[in-house]
Amino acid sequence: MSDPVSRTILLLDIERYSDRDDVEQAYLRRMLYDITDRTLESAGIDETRRLRADRGDSVMELIDASAPVTALLRALLTEVPVRLKAVNRMASRSAQIRLRGVVATGYVAVDQHDGWVGSDLNHACRLLDADVLRAALRERTADFALCVSDALYTGVVRHDHPGIPADGFHRVTVASKNGPLEAWLHGPVPDGATGENHGDTGEGEAQGGSGDRPAPRTAASRDPGSDAPSADVHEERVPPQGGSPESRPAPDATRGAPAPGVVFNFNGGSPSFGGSLVGHDQHGVSGGQVTGDVHLGGQERRDGA
Repeated sequence: MSDPVSRTILLLDIERYSDRDDVEQAYLRRMLYDITDRTLESAGIDETRRLRADRGDSVMELIDASAPVTALLRALLTEVPVRLKAVNRMASRSAQIRLRGVVATGYVAVDQHDGWVGSDLNHACRLLDADVLRAALRERTADFALCVSDALYTGVVRHDHPGIPADGFHRVTVASKNGPLEAWLHGPVPDGATGENHGDTGEGEAQGGSGDRPAPRTAASRDPGSDAPSADVHEERVPPQGGSPESRPAPDATRGAPAPGVVFNFNGGSPSFGGSLVGHDQHGVSGGQVTGDVHLGGQERRDGA
């Protein structure tokens, strides 16, 4: 194994890659490589100053530490969105490509099998798979979401270099198997994400899911037609994706655990459903007045509790 050498680490990953068929995946890979090469060339980083590893739905680049990180960040913030827009403008729904990106710095060694070894590289991969980065891309109309490591933010981004606005990055904490990781997300932080931990099974994803489903949104709901005082009821539902079929990303496949369904939370008062008052002992009642103790999912709710 070689001695560890300081490198700039660039990771780019295709959203919902495994939802596509083989032909579509081959096309997306060509677009990923083309966008990566053109972006690095615009930053003045040619093939002699970088090593590449293929991960199927993503690409990893180890960039010589002498290459200016500021030029790389400027290219990522400007070139990648422009090129994605140009590609997607004429692409069919199944050919839409959206990317998550991570830039980090650290020491990486290369073993006898040309494999890459290093804890800094591992941490960068954790950031790429973090739920907060996935959620950020889901919630945006833009096709690119970028996150940088805490060390890169401290050493470069916070100094507000031209084309790299420090106030455009926001601190996030990512939960990983190696403990919490501090990072900085470019652009708006997803709702409810500020100051919270996000990892492989973050908010908005049932454990074991793909991480690419839309996060649930909460809206207060009351029955205006009921004469009885209704309980505070909140409904959480996974919203359908808007926009025309041509403009939407490829649909989610059924992978892992199902997306969260409807959940009702009672915060006092007498709960009512569709005008029917709930009270006293009833089981399997549909319509009319329900009286007695209400049992929902093994949890008991008594009148006046």
